[in-house]
Amino acid sequence: MTPTAGAGKNSKTLEKELNWFSRVLETRIALYFENACPVQSIYEILPPGLDRDDSAYARVVRANGFGYDERIILILSLIPHIRPQLLDTFFIHNKNFDRPFTEFGGWKGITHGGFLPTGETASFILAAGDLEKRFELMTLLGSDHGFAKRNILKLENNSGNEPFFSGALVISAEYLSLFTTGAVHKPDYNVAFPAKLTTTRLDWEDLVLPGQVAEQIDHINCWIRHAAVIMDDWGYDKVIKPGYRCLFYGPPGTGKTLTATLIGQGVGMDVYKIDLSMIVSKYIGETEKNLANVFDQAENRNWVLFFDEADALFGKRTQANSSNDRHANQEISYLLQRIEDFPGLVILATNLKSNIDEAFARRFQSVVYFPAPDAEERLELWQKTLGLNHHTLDEAAVRHIASKYRLTGGAIVNVLRYAAVHALKSSRSRIAEEDLIKGISRELVKEGKTP
Repeated sequence: MTPTAGAGKNSKTLEKELNWFSRVLETRIALYFENACPVQSIYEILPPGLDRDDSAYARVVRANGFGYDERIILILSLIPHIRPQLLDTFFIHNKNFDRPFTEFGGWKGITHGGFLPTGETASFILAAGDLEKRFELMTLLGSDHGFAKRNILKLENNSGNEPFFSGALVISAEYLSLFTTGAVHKPDYNVAFPAKLTTTRLDWEDLVLPGQVAEQIDHINCWIRHAAVIMDDWGYDKVIKPGYRCLFYGPPGTGKTLTATLIGQGVGMDVYKIDLSMIVSKYIGETEKNLANVFDQAENRNWVLFFDEADALFGKRTQANSSNDRHANQEISYLLQRIEDFPGLVILATNLKSNIDEAFARRFQSVVYFPAPDAEERLELWQKTLGLNHHTLDEAAVRHIASKYRLTGGAIVNVLRYAAVHALKSSRSRIAEEDLIKGISRELVKEGKTP
């Protein structure tokens, strides 16, 4: 289904849902303030049927078995985005105290002028003054319900000391996109989401790896494809934790990032590279908060989380001689727990395995060493990188360069970039050996080696 078609189906379904919600809200207000009302309960206002509805909204409701209460909460979280004026009723004041009604809840945004719902708003609509019902609703908005587990919506409470229902009722960007445009939302890199979608135009044939490494990568691919069989069909979910954790280590430019990207693309999974510079904070609790945001969004999506230069965050714990040491160790412990509980694929990459905390190393299902390529592998890399056209080198020259200069795949790409520019600056339409030699010299100097 195209996004346009999905948006059309969603709009028709949501229009009916909004009309139903509006009637429920009017009924709740009338009953609560003891005004004339043709019904005795909001539950007499039946929701629209969704059994034959093919919209994304209806499919999610059916798949999760959402009932009356869940549908009210779900549409309430959507209303600020699709029909904010529907909640203007909650702006009425309590004349006795000259202030808004506490039981309506709500919060005010920075630029949005409308009423933004909280858990208290949902509780008022569904429970009013019924304490038992209010307690039941706490489970719907708790961490064990499908709303939270599937990252559909949640209560956001910036202060742990505030009442539970005072948290803002927020629908996730993923489901907001799905319920409106019909398209699957892919988050953009920003301060709140310090991860970037990583893609490549290369494929497995462009990757040059030693046989042993290729075999280990194939093992990871096999797990991804058949995890459901092992866990569900064979019943090993009782003894094996969901998810898979890998450590890639080796010199820079040996294919760690490319391999992680190809693993995801090969099985249709998005690969998100975590920006550790945006994650780590000197302020206590901020690093954990930043990490939680990434893991929470990735929890129920088909993502691969890739931590490059992971030793910056997953390094060895130190002896707790100061409050800073204790805080750093707490961060590592938190990371360890989140990675262990993550149901998808997590890949950590580092140049030195010895920099990674042993507690992490013990929990990796795969530890893969990416060595610097040998002469034959370098020759294959040069052949794949140079291609057949746009250079004047014969096979003997390429073989000589591959044998003489110990470069990684990443370094070879850097050399090619420089050589191509140098050839064009020299008014030549093809790369010559001298261009490559100049590029190699620059690359070796950059790496601190003698040309």
